[in-house]
Amino acid sequence: MSHSTRHPEFPLSEELIYFNHAAVGPWPDRTRRAVVEFAEQNCRFGAAFYPDWLKKESLLREQLQALINAPSSTDIALVKNTSEALSFVAYGLDWQSGDNIVTSDEEFPSNRLPWESLAAKGVELRQAGLYSAESPEDALFALVDRNTRLLTVSSVQFATGLRLDVEKIGAFCKQRDILFCIDAIQSIGAVRFDVQACQADFVMADGHKWLFGPEGLGVFYTTPEARNRLKLTQFGWHMMKDTHNYENHPWEMHPTARRFECGSPNMLGIQGLSASVSLLLETGMETIESLLSERVDYLRERIERHAELELLSPTPSALKSGIVVFKHNTVPNQVLYPYLMQHKVICALRGAGIRFSPHFYNGLEQIDQALAIIDRYPD
Repeated sequence: MSHSTRHPEFPLSEELIYFNHAAVGPWPDRTRRAVVEFAEQNCRFGAAFYPDWLKKESLLREQLQALINAPSSTDIALVKNTSEALSFVAYGLDWQSGDNIVTSDEEFPSNRLPWESLAAKGVELRQAGLYSAESPEDALFALVDRNTRLLTVSSVQFATGLRLDVEKIGAFCKQRDILFCIDAIQSIGAVRFDVQACQADFVMADGHKWLFGPEGLGVFYTTPEARNRLKLTQFGWHMMKDTHNYENHPWEMHPTARRFECGSPNMLGIQGLSASVSLLLETGMETIESLLSERVDYLRERIERHAELELLSPTPSALKSGIVVFKHNTVPNQVLYPYLMQHKVICALRGAGIRFSPHFYNGLEQIDQALAIIDRYPD
């Protein structure tokens, strides 16, 4: 797929090589059209088509249900972002002093700060060094004891690309009656993700990375049993059972995951994310994962053969992610990163190196072009 034959849904500026989907993904063309059409409709008709907007909201829940294999669309809440969903869990559970939470020492702040903040309630956060045992999963299990209430991890680590075996972790937690929470922001949209197979109680992800959606809208999955263990920390009209009966006294909490949506929905974001998810579902996550895996394998192989580059991402097991982190042996990261950005290779400075995160539509020759740009340093 050369520059002249780019994927029709991604008409990115010709000079760009976009390898930054682990940060913020570009919108597909259908998403741009959906947002433009929604803006035009608002401008000309106001909220006259609100019933259609509510249908789109319902459709998005069904699309997200299909994407992550949730048992029901009623298990899906539309939230502002991953951090909000993690905070719902952290402050919804009834903690006892002496309880502990097990996580890794590589988590993005979103999956660390809410748990650290529970120290005031006497809750201990235990952070496993993922390379301190035979496997990363064993490193997590080693910190579990009878006071462990919850295990929370990112399915893919943002600064290394390490992908955990969430099915193995889920089975471990289920056997011990430990709640299992997954920050899946670096998985959903990049690789197949099945909330039932991994027996997760809570799963959350933003829409603006591998899902190609706008910022400000994410997905929060809960099982009915797990969400009934969460006391609510936000309140408003939208989370009532009889949502559109504004005079209802007394009121009941919505029986579904809608209880986590306290106020007016992000209708603009819903239009955009629904369009983006439709592309993923049409293409098929098996196809997307296969294409992404091919690109990541090619990138890793090229880096490993390169005399001046060192691959920092761990050698994957069968489980691969879309993230590859590397460094140059003689050019510091703080110099190479702005050089790459200046030459329109859109990437990120993460962990101990440069992070490339291509997606399924990137051509293999774009990897060659990006590495050729590195070879020309300092042109």
